[in-house]
Amino acid sequence: MHVLREEASALVRQLRTTCETDAVEVVVCPPFTALAVVVPLLAGSRIGLGAQDVFWEPQGAFTGEVSPRMLADAGCRYVIIGHSERRMHFSETDETVRRKLAAVRQHGLLPIVCVGETLAQREASQTFEVLTRQLEGALAEIALKDVEPLILAYEPVWAIGTGRNATPDQAQEAQAFIRRWTAKRFGERAAESLRIQYGGSVTAANAASLLQQPDVDGALVGGASLNADAFSAIVKAAADATSAFSGKKAG
Repeated sequence: MHVLREEASALVRQLRTTCETDAVEVVVCPPFTALAVVVPLLAGSRIGLGAQDVFWEPQGAFTGEVSPRMLADAGCRYVIIGHSERRMHFSETDETVRRKLAAVRQHGLLPIVCVGETLAQREASQTFEVLTRQLEGALAEIALKDVEPLILAYEPVWAIGTGRNATPDQAQEAQAFIRRWTAKRFGERAAESLRIQYGGSVTAANAASLLQQPDVDGALVGGASLNADAFSAIVKAAADATSAFSGKKAG
């Protein structure tokens, strides 16, 4: 819940001068109120547009919600689903994540589905158990053909907005587990094509060490995305990591 329309416009203009690259896929997800002003600024750009949340119904008496149809009509191509702050502050569940995922696929949006454990769960050695439950809940009804365009984001709750990020080894361990789970559920080919991002206090200082891990395919950037220089440095780190891993897909 940052940036007014004028601030969003200024930030996107800056990003267009520093983040236009074929090396990685770059997406910005402004608040709903700024979508309309950002769309024309991204015309002809390689930078994609996404939304921070979505409701699962296409229309109806759901005051305050925004539907997949509305996001597509506004010019969005991507949408974040199940962000840890949504789970933590607004009681979102694996079931609501599943319903949102099904809805956005029906309307041609590309979902960025977030999973991750709390600090208490990590300290209780429950990380893999939590990830398994969240993945099974979210992807229960997804078809094999819908796996490749799917983006998963490992987003440990204890690292969101705290300034405390997972170490490269912790991120790699969790994301390798997610890829193994995907391979068992959908096959090795689907698992290899799946993009798995890391989200949680990603900064210009730690991005390179995180993105150099073999199963970290990109970053879901929070606070650092509000600063054009910091975000551009993260994009560069992703581009460098992509060149180091043949066939790697960075988000």
